[in-house]
Amino acid sequence: MSVQILTVCSGNICRSPMAEQILRVQLEPVHGLEVASAGTIGLTGSPMDERAARLAERLGSRDADAHCARALDIEMVRGSNLVFAMAREHRKAVVELLPRAARKTFTIREFARITSFLSKEDIRDILETNDDLTERFDAAIGLVADERGMLPPVAPSEDDVVDPYGRTDDIFVQSAEQLMPAVTASASFIRGIASGAVVFQ
Repeated sequence: MSVQILTVCSGNICRSPMAEQILRVQLEPVHGLEVASAGTIGLTGSPMDERAARLAERLGSRDADAHCARALDIEMVRGSNLVFAMAREHRKAVVELLPRAARKTFTIREFARITSFLSKEDIRDILETNDDLTERFDAAIGLVADERGMLPPVAPSEDDVVDPYGRTDDIFVQSAEQLMPAVTASASFIRGIASGAVVFQ
């Protein structure tokens, strides 16, 4: 059984497909992980925004041309082991659809920040007591959720990736610059959990 990761933004044509595609590339060496995306007001059937697609391709995506936007629904949330929201408003929308998804839903910048505080001992514990990939992954996400309220507070904007839709080229670049470190750190953590190795950025 595979582990399902879902990325969520508003229209599903800029931030969430970029995160989906780069995560997929960075997680490619690990078997059993699947990544998809959706939008809270998904522009169903639309291709990826041209500027976002160009940025994604520069960052390693091979799927930008094939993207087709879709609207988030409760079954997508229910079927996901981890949901990466691009901003707090999307995290809120996911949890409103399915309240019990709160423990597996994070903004991607929030997730990257929290995992940077986890100890190798905590992670090693999970790896040693869970042989099954899905159980190990779910236990790791539970650990991240438990840490959420324990860390020093940050400015709310530090957890969001700015929305570039309909804005200038420099905002698209800013959005990618906020997104990519979080994608890379999150992918590194996920690879470590999936492969059974204690790996940190």
